[in-house]
Amino acid sequence: MLTVLRDRSYRKLFTAQVIALLGTGMLTVALGLLAFELAGENAGAVVGTALTIKMVAYVGLAPIIAAAVDRLPRKTVMIGADVVRALMALGLPFVTEVWQIYVLIFLLQSASATFTPTFQSTIPSILTDEGDYTKALSLSRLAYDLEAIVSPIVAAALLTVISYSNLFAATVIGFLGSATLVLSTAIPPRAVGPVAMSFWRRTIEGVRIFARTPSLRFLMLMNVVVASGTALVLVNSVVYIKSVFALGDSALAVAYAAYGIGSLLVALNTPRLVDRLGVARTMRAGAVVIVAGLAAALVFTIAIGAGIAWWPLLVVWAVLGAGTSLINTPSARLLLAASDEGNRTLVYTAQFSLSHACFLIGYPVAGWLGAQSLAGAVLALLVGGAIAAMVGRRVEVRAESLALR
Repeated sequence: MLTVLRDRSYRKLFTAQVIALLGTGMLTVALGLLAFELAGENAGAVVGTALTIKMVAYVGLAPIIAAAVDRLPRKTVMIGADVVRALMALGLPFVTEVWQIYVLIFLLQSASATFTPTFQSTIPSILTDEGDYTKALSLSRLAYDLEAIVSPIVAAALLTVISYSNLFAATVIGFLGSATLVLSTAIPPRAVGPVAMSFWRRTIEGVRIFARTPSLRFLMLMNVVVASGTALVLVNSVVYIKSVFALGDSALAVAYAAYGIGSLLVALNTPRLVDRLGVARTMRAGAVVIVAGLAAALVFTIAIGAGIAWWPLLVVWAVLGAGTSLINTPSARLLLAASDEGNRTLVYTAQFSLSHACFLIGYPVAGWLGAQSLAGAVLALLVGGAIAAMVGRRVEVRAESLALR
């Protein structure tokens, strides 16, 4: 898998991604501490609102921004997005009101909604071999998983010697470092189709391609499955650990780590799985794993009343992480097959927005329903994920002609 790092251009872009992810991880920790300083016991509501704003920017603004910058050089777009992110992070230590957090986070995440799809759509232009591209996808997934594990550890170590406001400086350095690496990378020019689309046509073109392409409709249903499992972990881990089992903060960190480790281990082996099973079968296996993990979570939740220990939760979370990686890691191969150089960024942006739209549904189900009944929330997520997996199987059969099995 590491052989793709021999390509100098990809190596620089991957390093830029890792540095930016570490900076984003620092931002997450610092934002929570800033919210506590400004809002005290209402810090959770502040962070929750900030995350909702993030999703709104991802879902609502990403296609509009992508259409606006679709004709610009990809290097310029990524550098500009990194600079905007750095400037917004630089302003966070100076806020004095909660509403200022919301404004800066909205602008920062809007820039992220510009950078990420552009970055993802650039990689196939550099790594033209499908095998190399699959390895790059696994490395990218590995970077996300490591960020979730490493960033909190690094942040905790830094907080022993510096104040939390200095973590924002680390975030700024991360984004500027990413911009510098992108600037020094040789990126092929964006291909422009012979017929120029209007701005509003470009805004919806990616979604139109999703709607008419069976393999992308299959991917959309897999996004629903991923959101079902991930929402349970991200929203309700704290409920299981702190409220149900009355454990300490370290146990919560261990629970999140179990999910990340399950995802990481699968990401390392995804290229071999894709070579053996094909893209769609690998993703379908991931859907089965997530549905099985949600079923196990339901059994575990019901058994809590019978005095079950908390450690089986770690196994369930690892299973959900593994299933998520089985779907997310090879999914960009479907995007690659369904797009060309002229519309690739628009298609990747549509996936970016549509996948996050699933979380806008999954998060409230896990949180609001979970506040009334934890087992009810797990059951609802299980039913939603299972239905999406079954419908996805039928859609995937129609996509067999694309030779993605």
